[in-house]
Order: sequence, then structure tokens, then C-alpha cells
Amino acid sequence: MAIRSYNPTSSGRRWMTGTDFSEITKKTPEKKLLRPIKRTGGRNCYGRITTRHVGGGHKRMYRIIDFKRDLFEIPGTVIAIEYDPNRSARIALLEYPDKQKRYILAPLGLKVGDTVISSNQKEVEIKDGNNLLLRYIPSGTLMHNMELNKGQGGQIVRSAGTSAQIMAKEGDFAHVRLPSGEVRLISLDCHATIGQLGNVEHEAISVGKAGRSRWLGIRPTVRGLAMNPVDHPHGGGEGKSGQGNPHPVTPWGKPTKGYKTRKPKRYSNKCILKR
Repeated sequence: MAIRSYNPTSSGRRWMTGTDFSEITKKTPEKKLLRPIKRTGGRNCYGRITTRHVGGGHKRMYRIIDFKRDLFEIPGTVIAIEYDPNRSARIALLEYPDKQKRYILAPLGLKVGDTVISSNQKEVEIKDGNNLLLRYIPSGTLMHNMELNKGQGGQIVRSAGTSAQIMAKEGDFAHVRLPSGEVRLISLDCHATIGQLGNVEHEAISVGKAGRSRWLGIRPTVRGLAMNPVDHPHGGGEGKSGQGNPHPVTPWGKPTKGYKTRKPKRYSNKCILKR
């Protein structure tokens, strides 16, 4: 996969970059694994905006991803690598011996024809795409799609190019370094998939123009200090003035810009070794 640039036929095109989709092998999704997505426009059941900057965008269908990988000891063959509009990573279509098909997140280097397996056994090969218990994954191995609770399915490390690493194992827990740098205790009975996720150049893509964000369903974000005092606590002032507030706040007066919102007594604090 490579980054694709464009001829500057317009101002928006000048700095725009995108992916060349060279790794995609199938253009149309598997129909039985699709579900409709209802668009909210950021509004709740009363029609009031509860999430700003959401709305519009291209119509999408949801691809059902197998985050649990609960077909144990049954090898699946990769028959396609596909684009998924709902996530930054690519997805791989697996076919099992009984002709059942499932989508998984595609790790870097996974190709059509490869065989992957999900297992609770120790004898399984440490190979990209295989899903194992943390107790059987060697320290230092790159992993993704990791469970936080046994049997719940992968919840973390699912974005393009991300990976986690086991730093050590102690008792019934593994010390796992996450993409953020946080080191966290995760049970050795949780599953994770071997390998770094593909589409690693995703973070280097330049959107290039506002309209491209609108295609993705992202509406404009206006700075508070560009507003009037009636609209935002940072608004008003003559000419280009600063926010004037020594403690930056949201439009509703709550502290923001680096203010910690995590509860001090959150139940999972004991699982975090290093923030």
C-alpha cells in the first residue's frame, strides 16, 4: 500500500493525499454480512443535538466483524481483503470448511490464500492473523483486537497501524503496553490476534479540503473565541483577541483543553500500571 498524491487541478487537490487501495482484492461486500446503519445527525429522540459536528456524509452499510473469533480450532482461509467505510483498518473475508464466511480485521501482510485459526491451545503457530490466549503469546509479540474481559470479544487496539505488546507476565495477568503508551494488566485468559493492523499509512493522509470531511459525516468545528459572547464563554472582544479565560471551558462552562475527566475512583484504575 502506498500514499497517492494528485495533480493540483484545484486548491483542494493541491495538498490532498489518499491511499492507492492496491491491497483491496474485492470491490463489493459480502451481502449476508451487511446491516443498515441508521443516521442520527447527532440528535437524540427529542430531535436535540447531543453530539456536535455530526451529520451528512455518504450512506453506509455496516460490515459485521467477528471480534470474538469464537470458531475455535477451525482453520479459515482468506478469500478477500476489503475496504470498510466504518473503520480505518482493512477487513479480511474468511471462509471456513463448512462454507461459513466471516469478516476479521486484516493484519499487516495478510494475503488472499493465507490460512488463520483461533485457538485455546498452546501448539498453534505464532502467525499474523491467528487468535490465541495471552498466556500462549510470547512477550514482545505485536498484537491487536484484544479482549479486556474473557469471552467479551476484542475491544481495544483496532485502528489502522496499531499494535500492543506483552511486556511481562505475572500471576494470572499480563502487563500489556497499549498504542497510547499505557501499560495495563489484562487477564491471561483473554484472547488477542497476532500481528500489527494493516493500512499503516492511514495517519499520514492529508484530507486536503473541508468537503472531504463532509463526505465522512463530519461537520465544521467553530472555535469558541471566533464566536460572540452570547454563543460561547470565550467569545467577543475587539479584533483578534485571545480567549481571555485562564481556565478554558466548553460552551456550557465545563473545563476543557486538557482537563482530566476520568473518575478518580473508577473500578479499572487498579488495572493501569502506567498511564
